[in-house]
Amino acid sequence: MVKQYWEDTSRAQLAEAIARAESGTSGEVLVVSSELSDSYHDVGLHYAIGVMFLKLGAIWAMGPDRLHALMVRFWGWDGPSGHTQVLGLLFVWLAAVFLVVRYAMAWMPVRLRLTPRATKQRRVRRRAVLLFNAMARGKTSGKTAVLLYISQGEHMAELVVDEAIHASVPPEMWGEAMVALIDELRAGRMVDGLVAAIDRIGVVLHRQLPVAPGDINELPDRIIEL
Repeated sequence: MVKQYWEDTSRAQLAEAIARAESGTSGEVLVVSSELSDSYHDVGLHYAIGVMFLKLGAIWAMGPDRLHALMVRFWGWDGPSGHTQVLGLLFVWLAAVFLVVRYAMAWMPVRLRLTPRATKQRRVRRRAVLLFNAMARGKTSGKTAVLLYISQGEHMAELVVDEAIHASVPPEMWGEAMVALIDELRAGRMVDGLVAAIDRIGVVLHRQLPVAPGDINELPDRIIEL
């Protein structure tokens, strides 16, 4: 598994950044960090099945005559009984290939590395939306929540915004915040990236969603670690 460790100083930095971003705006910033967005077990299964069929295709490409000649040459298998032995060997071969690949893909670093980037992006986005629905949707009176979600294992982040913000802020305005975060993540500076992204989110919220009379703090000003 991918492990995450947040020091108290890092938590304090992020709490300060969230409070700073929310000052002077009705927007609420919720920051959530997760080790992974998915187990990707289905990816391991797909690889195992795919390699098994590639092996079967390679055997099929040999042609029955050549395969039969090899069986006779190396094992002396011929006639009806030889055909049965060939089928049995083929079954054992394919099962072994499937199991070897499946168990190799059971190791998370391998599975994560071989998972297509597009698949990881979809899973991270799906998890971000699920978390927003569970932790932010309906939790602010003015529907002004912004969820900044970071999935450490995939080195990816997502931004999900509530209805009022979506209606007043063009999506491209969040680009600078996400670029700042991703650049720092790739450089291994996770806390710096989150602080930079939160600050830029605050700039957008201050400009587009000024504080309303009677505004109160409705979401926690700290990073939520899953």
